[in-house]
Parts: sequence; structure tokens; C-alpha cells
Amino acid sequence: MYVHYCKRCSRIHMLNGHKMYCPKCEQPLTELRIPYMEYVSMDREERELFRRDCQNETVLEQLSAHYRMYKYSKWYKKLQEANRTAQSDAVTFYIADASAPRGASTP
Repeated sequence: MYVHYCKRCSRIHMLNGHKMYCPKCEQPLTELRIPYMEYVSMDREERELFRRDCQNETVLEQLSAHYRMYKYSKWYKKLQEANRTAQSDAVTFYIADASAPRGASTP
């Protein structure tokens, strides 16, 4: 379980895995460094103070964790494959050289 924060919802989510988008509003999430067991052991007031701290951009940056293994995840591999497919389907346009004679095309 990983602890995430959504800026738009101003909510803390406990999600299985390194999720990228909020399950409520589908906006980007920030993964937090705090361990799951540490968060669940907090009482209600501590959790509320922690949530308020996350609303501050500078504090949130200090509390956030950057997941570096995303390159090996299924969603990233699917995204890369989709990008490759989109690039191969793209049409390439050439801009004619102004010094070339009219009617001549330069690849």
C-alpha cells in the first residue's frame, strides 16, 4: 500500500501500487514518502494536520517520493507502444527549399 495525495481533491488516498491518477477526480497524484503503517498509526488530528501540510506546495515537495521504476510497469510499456504506433502512422511533410526552382520537391 502506498500513500498518495491529490491536490485537486485535497485528499489522501491509500492505494495499492504506484498510481498516477486520482480514483475520484482522475487528476495527477503525488506519491508520499510516509510509510503506510506510519500513516495508519496516526490519530485523527495528526492525519488532519498531515493533510493540511500537503496543501502547502513546498511542504508537499519535501513529503513526496519519486517512483523511478515506472519504466518497468505495464502502463508505461503500453504508453510507449501507443506512442510508437502513433509515430509510425504520422504523415511526414517536407518544406520546400526557397532556393529550389518552383515545382521541384526536396525530400
